[in-house]
Amino acid sequence: MKHKKIIELLNEMTIEEKIGQMIQIAGGIFLEDDTNGMLTGPLKDLHLSSEMLYNVGSILNIVGAESVKKVQDEYLSKSRLKIPLLFMGDIINGYKIAFPIPIAQGCSWNTKAIKEMTEISAMESSIAGANVNFSPMVDLSRDARWGRVLESIGGEDPFLGAIYAKTIVKAYQGKNISEIGKIASCVKHIAAYGAVEAGRDYNTVDMSEREFRQYYLPAYKSAIETGAEMIMTSFNILNGIPSTVNQWLIQEIMRKELGFKGIVISDYGAIEETIAHGYSANGKEAAKNAINAGVDIDMMSSIYANHLKDLCLEDKEIENKVNESVLRILTLKNKLGLFENPYGNADQIKEKTYLMNPTNLEKAQKLAQETFVLLKNKNHILPLQKNKKIALIGPYMDNIGITGSWSMFSDRSKNGTILEVFKEKMPNQVIYSKGCEILREEEFNKILSADGLPEVYIENESQKEQDMIDSAIQTAKNVDIILLALGEHYRQSGEACSRSNISLPENQIKLINELHKLSKPIILILFNGRPIELSVIEKKLDAILEVWFPGTTGAKAIVETILGEENPSGKLTMSFPQSVGQCPVYYNHYNTGRPHYNNFRYVSRYQDIPTESFYPFGYGLSYCDFKYTKMKLDKHKIGIDETIAVTVEIQNQSDYAGYEVVQLYIQDLYGSVVRPVKELKAFKKEYFKPRETKYIQFDIDINMLKFWNENLEFVAESGEFKVFVGGDSVNVLEDEFELK
Repeated sequence: MKHKKIIELLNEMTIEEKIGQMIQIAGGIFLEDDTNGMLTGPLKDLHLSSEMLYNVGSILNIVGAESVKKVQDEYLSKSRLKIPLLFMGDIINGYKIAFPIPIAQGCSWNTKAIKEMTEISAMESSIAGANVNFSPMVDLSRDARWGRVLESIGGEDPFLGAIYAKTIVKAYQGKNISEIGKIASCVKHIAAYGAVEAGRDYNTVDMSEREFRQYYLPAYKSAIETGAEMIMTSFNILNGIPSTVNQWLIQEIMRKELGFKGIVISDYGAIEETIAHGYSANGKEAAKNAINAGVDIDMMSSIYANHLKDLCLEDKEIENKVNESVLRILTLKNKLGLFENPYGNADQIKEKTYLMNPTNLEKAQKLAQETFVLLKNKNHILPLQKNKKIALIGPYMDNIGITGSWSMFSDRSKNGTILEVFKEKMPNQVIYSKGCEILREEEFNKILSADGLPEVYIENESQKEQDMIDSAIQTAKNVDIILLALGEHYRQSGEACSRSNISLPENQIKLINELHKLSKPIILILFNGRPIELSVIEKKLDAILEVWFPGTTGAKAIVETILGEENPSGKLTMSFPQSVGQCPVYYNHYNTGRPHYNNFRYVSRYQDIPTESFYPFGYGLSYCDFKYTKMKLDKHKIGIDETIAVTVEIQNQSDYAGYEVVQLYIQDLYGSVVRPVKELKAFKKEYFKPRETKYIQFDIDINMLKFWNENLEFVAESGEFKVFVGGDSVNVLEDEFELK
């Protein structure tokens, strides 16, 4: 449809029809088989009239070609102007195929792999009828207590976040979002949601504009510049004003400065929540604040439905803003080709052949293996020798719940288990004992009750905890090596999953302690959606393989990695703390006037734990043994138009082939504002053959040296710099150079 036709359609709409386009609801009311009320329950609270119901513009989390067509048909049959619905979904790490959770994807440091995951997810979502996906989540995340670090693909680093944001948006949208296999991308959550105080979800954020621009804005900026069609506001307040009604944030920064022309959507009920924040006095004021800020769609609240009409009648300027919002919504629907084909790319035939097809499942397995991070490997116990007898112990050994809390559309019944794969590969060498549950009964029930679900008792409730441990000990006595599969419950990470204790559950720690008494090698496979406090148990373990929540094909990916058929190459994108009391902890911090490394009492330190992280940003071992030597700079002084070539020699001193993520960091030693101890500025993921030596080169230019100064200018300043190259943010070679 031509733009002129869109304008004509807008002019033909009544005020009620316009406001309807700005409302998003759950679509279950349009489905005949929605008998349990799970979806229609929230809708009843919106107090929508039957007239307004058939004016709404978009639907939340109804996906699947048959359901999408049924809802669209029901809606259009009673819609006067036949403006099609938009179907949006929380397809965070895949649709039917669950890929590793986003924090795991980031640990691959492989934009090609992330692009491939995203394209498969986009194709699956597209033929299932989704038009918009609420992804990527690019909030900078420095505090492991915050449950939503699970979704943060860039972790604690703004440079990585910006690269990944660009990669994902481009993979989702392509050059034409109406093409099959492409959907509109909604970047979230704007802004600074990852900086909530104490890591507590929905909490307060207060920071300087310079800090915001330096660390939190780059990933959002990258997504917008790549062409993201939609932005979702965050739940938190930012410097005293809820993000959802923050005119400076949405109008000045996002629209005017960054040039965002797409749709702004609130998060679930966020406009109404400005009343609870104490910013809006009532629903009418909340609607006025949100429309003035530039929020185009009210997700799952009644604020726009019940108050925008009166505001338009009172104020012509608000009516103009409503017209602008509706025009943006109609424009996106037009870009998606929905006026010509209201079903979009929904295709029941393609669903049968493409969803969960063997080729994509094989790719998912290979991609998962790139996200695993080898945290410890004492005496090179991994990969496992296949002639060893192995005890498979732990609640995640025979468990399909390995896809993460946002994998709501995946079919968990298709997930394999580690036990099944080991029995296929080594049927005569493995024996199994569960050892413990993921959580004790009361802890598990607490999680479920917080979800509003009735208490559900875990399996083997009648079996005492000690009986399970005793059984595991008897199993472990007869083997050479103990392989443990432990970690968080998948409902312990995600939205509303903030935790003040980020260690393993007590019953799992008890199991480790008892097995340690056998003096046998113990290898831990760790499932989790956030950095975990491991300092208490690490010494009792010979190896730790961090697998996060690896998705549909995770079990096979894990076993092949354990057996050396694949070599782990993941590197951490979030620092692991010594203790939860250290949070937030991150590598690119500032020095104090009394840095902790001085040998003196009165310095910036803790009395009871080290100051540095337990496992640093960028860290990850390999079955290879990489040695960095002979770092050279081709010059040590540059002008503004010059570059420095940095080369380093890296030797693979092992008989294994594998990948290494080579990382370059820079420190501005003295600036007009204090600069971090180091910042990631470049990286390369390189493949090494056994015993191979390579010379890796990076080029430093002035753009790597720029920062936001006290006058909010993005500049580079003359002075001295350090450059570091290494396999993580701590173990580095270093040199110095000067910018004139």
